[in-house]
Amino acid sequence: MKASIIFTGTGPILILTSYETLTNPNLVDKLASKGIKKYIAVEIPVEKVKEKYGQRFEIVLGDLHQSDDLRVLDYNGYNVFQNFSFSELGQPIYYEP
Repeated sequence: MKASIIFTGTGPILILTSYETLTNPNLVDKLASKGIKKYIAVEIPVEKVKEKYGQRFEIVLGDLHQSDDLRVLDYNGYNVFQNFSFSELGQPIYYEP
């Protein structure tokens, strides 16, 4: 499982996904179905996300299937941006169709 901040045109969202890469075509399709066609994605250590989101993390994780799935953990852009320091973010991945 991966945790990632997806920076979109309307602000960042925090996701949990079982896809191996953040540019997996199936993940790209799922994001596109939510109106996200172009994005910058950065991985975050799952342990940090669990630490900061506690029970909400556990609830969302319980709903995440073991393969090919996506769950939005937080869609409040301000909250997502403020919860993590830049030093906790992985290398950015840029995607546009």
